[in-house]
Amino acid sequence: MYFCALKPELINHMETEVKIFSGRGSYYLAEKIAKSFGTALGNVQFTDFADGEFQPSFEDNIRGRDVFIVQSTFAPADNLMELLMMIDAAKRSSAKRIIAVIPYFGYARQDRKDKPRVSIAAKLVANLLVAAGVDRLITLDLHADQIQGFMDIPVDHLFASSIFIPHLRSLNLPSLMMASPDTGGTRRAAVYAKILGSTFVICYKQRSKPNEIGRMSIIGDVKGRDVVLVDDIIDTAGTITTAADLIMDEGASSVRAFCTHPLLSKNAIDKIENSRITEVVVADTIPLQRESQKIKVLTTAHLLSDVIRRVHNYESISSLFKFD
Repeated sequence: MYFCALKPELINHMETEVKIFSGRGSYYLAEKIAKSFGTALGNVQFTDFADGEFQPSFEDNIRGRDVFIVQSTFAPADNLMELLMMIDAAKRSSAKRIIAVIPYFGYARQDRKDKPRVSIAAKLVANLLVAAGVDRLITLDLHADQIQGFMDIPVDHLFASSIFIPHLRSLNLPSLMMASPDTGGTRRAAVYAKILGSTFVICYKQRSKPNEIGRMSIIGDVKGRDVVLVDDIIDTAGTITTAADLIMDEGASSVRAFCTHPLLSKNAIDKIENSRITEVVVADTIPLQRESQKIKVLTTAHLLSDVIRRVHNYESISSLFKFD
């Protein structure tokens, strides 16, 4: 009987090689991430059955490798199910580490019981990811920071500010003022204001029911200012457009919006186009339903590829979010 001994450096290389894969919902972004990383996107085949079921299959060898699976979990729920099944398939294929890259973490707005007899869906999704076998999570601008605590695995919570702030500085707005479209985003607006050396105001809203605003008012003076609204999600665009119109009515020179996750449900894009907003800047965590002259998309591909490289090499990530 003969044995062949491999060199230690060859074994280490085999064990830590990076493979990046994507679900069908985020293929457009995963391609850019893989290109920025300097590798080809891994080959995954999806078999669709007549009854609506599907089956993902890794066509590349992933044994002993770091597997990064890119998939935002926006609607439909098939995007989440695809991610869970790919994690399970990677675990059963003897991947060394399985890292879920979820640019937009769906169901994050259901992070608590806001009335009796409802689900805490964000916790349920966290449980499903861990049960499927994920070892680490990379995500961007969670709707609620405490969702990190729902998981018993490391969570790398990234911030779109690393791409938004350089773009915001390049605008050279003469009288910049940050604004939060609701009281829940006060901390986010305050952080942007501190980094950019500006002040900020808060829009106080009262909802009559979900996705419908009853009344809104502004806390602060916006007269003559170039106001920039910052938020994590634009869904129906009711809040952001109402806030923009109110800010302009209060005497602002201009109003823009920066948002990480452009859900833009129903007629949200039409609302933006018919509003007094100069521009809405979004990240590409979710694909736009259609293009608009008022909507500018900034890519997160370079940020995510850099984080993937740092996670793979066990390097610091917090240094990416330090601003002068």
